[in-house]
Amino acid sequence: MITCLYFAWVRERIGCDEETLSLPSDVGNLHQFLDWLSRKSAAHAHALSDRTVLRFAINQDYATMDSPIKKGDEVAIFPPVTGG
Repeated sequence: MITCLYFAWVRERIGCDEETLSLPSDVGNLHQFLDWLSRKSAAHAHALSDRTVLRFAINQDYATMDSPIKKGDEVAIFPPVTGG
C-alpha cells in the first residue's frame, strides 16, 4: 500500500485529500504511478492532465518522473508553492 496526498486545487478536483492505494506490481517509478492513477477516475484524469503545472514528493522529498516508488511510500501531489 502507498499513501497519496493531494493539496490545493488537486484535492478539490479529485474530491479527497488522501487515499491509501494498492501499488500495482508493474509500477516502479513516479511516471508509471501517475499514468496508473490517472486511469482511476475521470476526476483523477482531470487533476493530472497537465503534469507540467504540478509538483510531486515521495516521502517528503521532491521527486522527478523517474523517481522510484515502492510499497510503503507516501506520494504528495500539489501545485507549485509560492511565497508572499
